[in-house]
Amino acid sequence: MMIENFESLAENTSREFFEIRKDLLEILDYVLEEMNSYNLLKKITRKEGEKIYIGEEKIDIRKYKRIFLTGFGKASGSMAKAIEEIIDFDEECIITTEDINLKKAIVFKGTHPWPSEINLKATEKIIDIFERANEDDLIIVLISGGGSSLLCKPKISLEGMIEITEELMKKGCTIEELNVVRKHLSHVKGGKLAKMTKASILSLIISDIIGNPVELIASGPTSPDSSSAKEAMKIIEKYGIKNKEAIEALKKDEKISKLENVKNIIVADNEMACKKALEKAVEKGYYGKIFTNRLKGEARAVGKDLGKFAKIYPRNRAILIFGGETTVKVKGNGTGGRNQEIVLSAIEEIKDEEIAFISFGTDGIDGNSPAGGAIADGNSYGKAMEKKLIIEEFLEENNSYEFFRILGDVIITGYTGTNVMDIQLIGKI
Repeated sequence: MMIENFESLAENTSREFFEIRKDLLEILDYVLEEMNSYNLLKKITRKEGEKIYIGEEKIDIRKYKRIFLTGFGKASGSMAKAIEEIIDFDEECIITTEDINLKKAIVFKGTHPWPSEINLKATEKIIDIFERANEDDLIIVLISGGGSSLLCKPKISLEGMIEITEELMKKGCTIEELNVVRKHLSHVKGGKLAKMTKASILSLIISDIIGNPVELIASGPTSPDSSSAKEAMKIIEKYGIKNKEAIEALKKDEKISKLENVKNIIVADNEMACKKALEKAVEKGYYGKIFTNRLKGEARAVGKDLGKFAKIYPRNRAILIFGGETTVKVKGNGTGGRNQEIVLSAIEEIKDEEIAFISFGTDGIDGNSPAGGAIADGNSYGKAMEKKLIIEEFLEENNSYEFFRILGDVIITGYTGTNVMDIQLIGKI
């Protein structure tokens, strides 16, 4: 069971909503188990004699003198654990947020969302591997969301990089915009890491961005870059960033437009997560439908819209499935994240309705809170009023975690070993 507080969440309601809450939580838990990167990689990787199969990719290991394993991202530790059980590597280095012990790899537990000195040290180790690898070597690279922060060698000071990242995120910058800026302020992003070696590179990627743009996932360290420093400059101007150090660095940046030694493969994404949710919903006897895996917009507006939509949706005993990633413009000093804001903003819309609603970040950590998301139902508004919780005040302070903590409806998993954006599950009784 991935959800640590499963039982208390299922029972924290009236008899009327117990079954639907329990079923939604079971569907979410199934998705997280199936999307866990260890489980995923074990299913698609096998070794037969001198050949390795990863999905549809076939590797003849006799072609290579050495095989290296590197990785960076929230799920890279779990990915590495699976693949090193099947492949014997000459050297391994992983940067992750996970507490994980691996057989052979040097594991750096880095920081996220802000980079730190440990991230810089870890990145130097990965650069060393790339620079030592030769054209008769293979480097398998494990990439997942969070890699933009974890793999970090900025062209400006670390403090300046943190300042710009924090300011852009607080102003509601999209992940696509943020990663364009990160690429052009980095020595390793935007294909620059891959350019450091003559070795063959196979990148296995868990996507945390809508549409799976390889050049933006973890800011594309093994992908050619179609963006420009000029585009990055327009983004920082759009959000009023005045950092002189960054502006000077962007004037000198060059992009990597071509890489011939790399193959990038998406092994998991939000579409897959939504399909797993549908599979489980149907198995449990519900009518299920995936509406989109490209959900975006301001979290509180999206929550209201989803609540309104659920009310008018004509089918009962139904599970409505959405995926994607919204944004939050941070105005207050509270604790929370986009998923908890989505559910908080939906509560008034679904009050007294036979509806239950989950929004969850598949990496298990929503914003600056220890929760991955929240659950609510038609009784939640009344419970909040009994406790004198004013929804609008919590929204204005971006304090959604505290709201749901008081109600007992935060979903706790810790890091899940995956990161394929967010999933919303709406159940109609």
